[in-house]
Amino acid sequence: MNYPKFNQELFHFITKATCSFTGIKEIKKILHESHFIELMENEKWMLKPNEKYFVTRNDASIIAFTTGKNESFNITCTHIDTPSFSIKPKNEIYEKNYLKINIMPYGGLLNYAWLDEALSIAGRVVLKKKNKYYKEIIDLEKPLLCIPSVAIHQNANANENLKLNNQEDMLPILSLENEKDAIKKLISKTIPISKDVEICDYDLFLYSTYQPEYFGMHDEFILSPRIDDLTCTFSALKGFLDSKDNENMNLFCSFNSEEIGSLTKEGADSSFLMDILKRIAAELDKDISILINNSTILSADNTHATHPNHPGNSDINNEALLNKGVVISKDASSTTDSITSSIFKGICEKAKVPYQDFVTKNDMSSGSTLSGISLRHVSIDSIDIGLGQLAMHGAKEIIGSKDSYYLYLAFKKFYETKISKKKDRIEFN
Repeated sequence: MNYPKFNQELFHFITKATCSFTGIKEIKKILHESHFIELMENEKWMLKPNEKYFVTRNDASIIAFTTGKNESFNITCTHIDTPSFSIKPKNEIYEKNYLKINIMPYGGLLNYAWLDEALSIAGRVVLKKKNKYYKEIIDLEKPLLCIPSVAIHQNANANENLKLNNQEDMLPILSLENEKDAIKKLISKTIPISKDVEICDYDLFLYSTYQPEYFGMHDEFILSPRIDDLTCTFSALKGFLDSKDNENMNLFCSFNSEEIGSLTKEGADSSFLMDILKRIAAELDKDISILINNSTILSADNTHATHPNHPGNSDINNEALLNKGVVISKDASSTTDSITSSIFKGICEKAKVPYQDFVTKNDMSSGSTLSGISLRHVSIDSIDIGLGQLAMHGAKEIIGSKDSYYLYLAFKKFYETKISKKKDRIEFN
């Protein structure tokens, strides 16, 4: 596989994974096609050696794994959620001939980058029928909403200091008609609803309908919605699925709620990962303490590439450059240390993948990481990696067109490598 072929599949995934719910639905589809067996957390498991399984939590996080005979786990962690807007329960505002939808920000949004974008709706709907509740994952797909900007003639300071109020400036318009129960009407066009079925509640999100594409003189760049963190998620999933048969205990994890702190029952700051590790160990009659101490986590999330117009926002000699390879984050708040960094650099060298060290500029803050949050519940050697990108948390974001492919190759090689931790050394097999 070359990087254009990989990016073709990546673009398809980004188009389908419009929120955490549709993203997990698409991953499940891919895993089913690869003959993985779905498990339920509230049912008894009967795991077999050399088999492939996956389990989801709250329809928005997933862990897939293989049952090899090695006494260690090779784990990757990404997040499936993206910054966006969620729709409030009572959401219709009709005034001055416009039907607006009352929304709230999900994650730290780059507000001005969401203006004048064609937006649609995706998420989960709960239906009630005869005192039973059913859930449906939906995507309305077509452009339905837009948050209009204020013209320069009506806001003379727009190019100087654009302050946007989330309640006043960021409400999208849906119609010129005063439609009662407009959102429920849209849902009913997607889900056939009979007279005895009631839409009880929903978790719905807006998303940009812009299609991923290349730009640049030599197609050096990718412009797309949801680059953070779907590029890492797909690279990890593809590396997990394409890794050659071996004896590793491989896990692919993608968590919801990273953009809002991960403190949900399915987020990285939950018991989800540790619960699954314990069950795998118990089912295969392995010592969980030995497994954990032999294991390694690659935590993958994107970071800020050096900006073409503001290079001073990056560290002078530990910056992330586009198309220069996988980024190894070694901020003080990261989980990376010299041991785990050396392990990953060895993996990249085996895979013939370029890599670059990254540290945030001292007078700018760096965020928490998925493995850093997960390590509150399970202590495993970990490293924070990812891709450099521009325009993070905008409706559209930018990466180098080769970097996701580099990350995929590194993940694939990681999953194919047995990492043996001795008293005084680490060996690759």
